[in-house]
Amino acid sequence: MLKKYLAYAASALIGINLVACHSEKPEDETVIFEITTPLKKDTVITRPYVGVVYAHQHTEIRALEKGYLEKIYVDEGKPVKQGQIMFQILPIVYQAERDKALAEVNYAEVEYQNAKQLAEKNVISPNELALAKAKLEKAKAELALAEAHLKFTNITAPFDGLMDKYYVRLGALLDEGDILTTLSDISKLWVYFNVPEAEYLNFKKHYNLDSTIRVKFLMANGEIFPYDGVIETIEADFDNETGNIAFRAGFPNPKGLLRHGETGNILFPIPYKNVVLVPQKATFEILEKKFVYVVDNNNVVHQREIELGGELQDIFIVKNGLNGNEKILLEGIRKVKDGDKLKEFKFIPADKVYNNLKTYAE
Repeated sequence: MLKKYLAYAASALIGINLVACHSEKPEDETVIFEITTPLKKDTVITRPYVGVVYAHQHTEIRALEKGYLEKIYVDEGKPVKQGQIMFQILPIVYQAERDKALAEVNYAEVEYQNAKQLAEKNVISPNELALAKAKLEKAKAELALAEAHLKFTNITAPFDGLMDKYYVRLGALLDEGDILTTLSDISKLWVYFNVPEAEYLNFKKHYNLDSTIRVKFLMANGEIFPYDGVIETIEADFDNETGNIAFRAGFPNPKGLLRHGETGNILFPIPYKNVVLVPQKATFEILEKKFVYVVDNNNVVHQREIELGGELQDIFIVKNGLNGNEKILLEGIRKVKDGDKLKEFKFIPADKVYNNLKTYAE
């Protein structure tokens, strides 16, 4: 029985092997490679920097007098015009002081007029007339002060802008200097961003920083702000702790889309003149170094190290290692090694290659 079982098992294994041999198809060892050339031209790399948005004017609105908050005329987040009343502090005491000062002025005026008539008749001396006039001037000064105090009970907008939240509520007892709200003029925005020292020096090479440099702003939702900005100023000193220097870009904001305190990214364009470009997919990495395969006149591939000078989404800028006249392997770099000869290949013009990439260097 054992011999019979072994015979059946052997027959089954032979049958399985035959089926497997018939199901396998011979692999096609022929690989058609694609080669192209680097592209040499002007391009621009856009470098992002985290930016914080500031209103062109942003100020705290504070109480100028002590008293109870009697009225609030503007709601939170609403626009106000320059000179518009925003808050009113209970004016009763200041009104009484003003009325008292006005009465003192009227009394001093009567005294002065009487003294003037008497002086003209030589009844009183010129010094007594001067004293009466000084008393009148003092009363007028006290009236002006009282009117200023009364005026300060009405808190008005110093410029056109948007009112922020309330820091106090109706009926609150205020001290002089207490903050009521903040006011922002967002018709123009300033975006501040920090640039490392090394990159600042690179900018100096590519730009005249005193000329007009236009930038864009990438908002938090991933969309580009519809208005371009201009680099307006660079701070005088580097921060010794971070090694950064602050730039300020100005943006128009006619529709009020951005608000004070928002964040985003400044997109800073850096021009590169007559540089060598290669597709990223034509490169490979060994021990953190970048390489390409250069194809010689005998169709033999040679591994060559390149030094990068910049990076776009699908393109590398080559700083050293290529002069732009070589042929490089585009497709199939994982199927060859240094010194292999290409049997079959297809040449693709550089313009066609770069036009098909997601990010084409303009």
